[in-house]
Amino acid sequence: MAITATQSTVTRIELTLISLPFDAGRRDTAADANESIDTYNASSRTFTEMQSLLVSVHTSDGLTGWGEAFGHKTNPATWAALQDVVAPFFVGRAADPVAVRHDAEYAFHAFGRTGPVHYALSAIDTALWDLAAQRAGQPLRHLLAEHLGTGGPDHPVREAISSYASLVHYGEDPVEVDFHVRRAAAAGFAAFKLHESTREAIAAARQAAGGHPLMVDVNCHWDLEGAHRAADAFTDLDLHWLEEPIFPPDDAGALAALNARHGYVAAGENASGAQGLIDQMAAGAVAVAQPSVGKIGGITDMLEVYAAGARLGVAVVPHNFYYGPALVATAQLIAAAPRQRAADGTAHPELEVPFLSWPRRLHPLHAAHHDAASADVVLPEAPGLGFAPDPEVLAAATLRTATVA
Repeated sequence: MAITATQSTVTRIELTLISLPFDAGRRDTAADANESIDTYNASSRTFTEMQSLLVSVHTSDGLTGWGEAFGHKTNPATWAALQDVVAPFFVGRAADPVAVRHDAEYAFHAFGRTGPVHYALSAIDTALWDLAAQRAGQPLRHLLAEHLGTGGPDHPVREAISSYASLVHYGEDPVEVDFHVRRAAAAGFAAFKLHESTREAIAAARQAAGGHPLMVDVNCHWDLEGAHRAADAFTDLDLHWLEEPIFPPDDAGALAALNARHGYVAAGENASGAQGLIDQMAAGAVAVAQPSVGKIGGITDMLEVYAAGARLGVAVVPHNFYYGPALVATAQLIAAAPRQRAADGTAHPELEVPFLSWPRRLHPLHAAHHDAASADVVLPEAPGLGFAPDPEVLAAATLRTATVA
């Protein structure tokens, strides 16, 4: 059933590629200069600016909805998918995520369940949900609560959520890791995610973090045998989760074997759509499912993963390395969903925030922790997604635009 009247149609879709500089606060050290992470990873020191591929969907009833597609160095391919293939499909169709979803997925199913075409679908789906909430006259989180079965006294929709610091890569240097975890703590964060893979670096972070939650994302660094050895070596470091430990990232059998032994495996950012991640959850491959709204298929697929998590007893903690509409959409989803907890009842950290300094900020939620003494994020009250870019920052950061009509 459609969630809105379908008289409103999509009249045009505008694409905007922007880039904003950031400062990771790295100090020049020999270890950091010889980092072990690849240059295509957004945590690499080779990144000094971050791109965002914005999508705005305009409708016959005069509304505009926003979405964001993953991302980073694959933006040229995602742009082409949006401009030439995906956006033209939606023009003239109902501006309603439920009404058009099946036809869109069926039309593009032969192009894969992940990759640029799916990233393009993710952005437009998010924009359509923005439009639906605007028509309903309520913030997106309240509309999402209706679909998640939340909003009552047991699972109220929240107006503020917590965030955690997602640190970049510091070359496996324990001194640097200690320094930056303490910097993040001083900025108000009380949970931290590393992108290091050695015991020495992670042990330094544990000492700096004290008893606060510490997560490690190793970007698919090991095979199964190597992951077992590493997890055994990390036992006394009390990691909250070990993220994407195995290559390839969709090796559900290996992930399940690792999770069965250690019980804190997190993955899902690179799953093949919602069904691929749900299959991993059902197979016991993850203790924490990490869908990414700009990759997995947008808000519609995120809702499917949350429903599966409730059914299968798997926590859902979205992956987020965005600063545009996908950041806001992730925050809205977290605020609408039940508080996610580990098997022992411990609350999971919530919104992943890249621990970066931004000379220019695109909208109020972008690096919101810069304005506060804590890492709590207060969500917008406006109907819809609540993404309101600063027009001057947007104009100055724009690299490229296109209109599909």
